[in-house]
Amino acid sequence: MTGHRKLFGADWDDLKSVTSDQAKGLPQPPVQKPYSEDAKLVDLVPPSALTIGTMPLVEVIGKRRSRRQFTSEPLTLEELSFLLWATQGVTEVRERARGGGSTTLRTVPSGGARHPFETYLSVHRVARLEEGLYRYLAVEHKLCVISRGTGYAQRVCEACGGQESARDAAVVFIWTAIPHRTAWRYTVATPKLIALDAGHVCQNLYLAAESIGCGTCAVGAYRQSEMDAFVGLDGEDEFVVYCAPVGKVS
Repeated sequence: MTGHRKLFGADWDDLKSVTSDQAKGLPQPPVQKPYSEDAKLVDLVPPSALTIGTMPLVEVIGKRRSRRQFTSEPLTLEELSFLLWATQGVTEVRERARGGGSTTLRTVPSGGARHPFETYLSVHRVARLEEGLYRYLAVEHKLCVISRGTGYAQRVCEACGGQESARDAAVVFIWTAIPHRTAWRYTVATPKLIALDAGHVCQNLYLAAESIGCGTCAVGAYRQSEMDAFVGLDGEDEFVVYCAPVGKVS
């Protein structure tokens, strides 16, 4: 087979032929998607207060599997807090010396610390949370309520092509990409870097879930337009790139 290399973006040498927005002196995109002043926020358990996730790493790696069958037991708010911190938690905010703005260092690597993702949650069974759609505010380590109600489990299942693990999960992690965050610096290499970064994030979810008696199985075979609509995205400036149901396992 030939031509598959193009699927992963341009060569690094191609960057020399394109002037980035950073080189033009244009302001960088915000490190986090803004939210309205009257948005309903939910406090999470802060990283310093977490008491879970202490399984030895060598044991976690050895146990890691893709898991599609979950019990009906809900996640605790601490467990969800831990999984969110493990996948996108901010460990440091650095102010940029030139050009203004800031950079976040997180629990996962990202090319140039651009971190192009937002994390949405279809919450089905989490203690102290109503069923609904939420967004993780990584900088504040809080949840932002998008909508609440019933039927989210079935809706996200249909958007995942009828995969029952999405319906049966306690929560479905949905990661979206805002390409301009990465393109601001890396221009034509953006698709390659977003693909790499998505893998870093989801692997952390696998390991973190395993360490607390939960399981996950990443889903790439979702229906793009339906998933974008479920989250409420335009599908252009921001779109879903990956999702993963999470639940308790026997």
